[in-house]
Amino acid sequence: MFFRSNKFKRKNISHWFFTRKGGVSKGIYKSLNLGIGSKDNKANIIKNINIVKKKTNLKKIYTVKQIHSNKILELTKNYKNQRLSCADGIFTNKSDIGIGILTADCAPILFVDNNSEYICCIHSGWKGAYKNIIMKAVACYKRKNIAAINIIAVVGPCIGFNSYEVSKDFKRKIYSKFKNSRPCFKKKNKKIYFNLRKFIIQRLVDSGLKLENISHINKDTYMLKQFFFSFRLSTHKNELDYGRNLSIITKK
Repeated sequence: MFFRSNKFKRKNISHWFFTRKGGVSKGIYKSLNLGIGSKDNKANIIKNINIVKKKTNLKKIYTVKQIHSNKILELTKNYKNQRLSCADGIFTNKSDIGIGILTADCAPILFVDNNSEYICCIHSGWKGAYKNIIMKAVACYKRKNIAAINIIAVVGPCIGFNSYEVSKDFKRKIYSKFKNSRPCFKKKNKKIYFNLRKFIIQRLVDSGLKLENISHINKDTYMLKQFFFSFRLSTHKNELDYGRNLSIITKK
């Protein structure tokens, strides 16, 4: 039902990269669709949210209305409404609440500092990474006098290298801004492919994180349709909508 990383093995930190299994939604949303913005039956989405809350033992799980931006909200108090305003990340030192990110090919990235004081989650596809949302997440820690070398990050399941075909213009756009991104591309059968996971790890290192403090869940959301929702796969199948996977981090 979920994946975890050994990087976050500490007593007061828990995290989950949920799959699409274990919920009640039907059809293209089968079964653990957590996308409140999807066209799925809202009653089923609420049931799925409650399933996750029971599994995680969390009464509140905050998410944001994601817009492929570089905006990160700092959560300083509890709110009744658990879906916050437009942003693509949450940063907090609040205990006993979950903060989460919804994805369907883009990468969820979870952060914690060495002292487990602040946690952060961000949504990063190529757009977010291009707009430096990863650097913005690290800046949140720096404002709290926490150096980048003291931050641990885990990149969750996302679309894989062999599944992400892109255009020449896309490659040109990325490379013009990030000169070290050449290894993130490959050409095969006259097609260009993009390694989103590698690109994100590059951005984490460029933001000051130690490579040994970065981990990732090596799962391709496009290929593993039995485990994950995939925007690209749904588009290729001419489906009208798609479900979303939820990734959560919490501190006690």
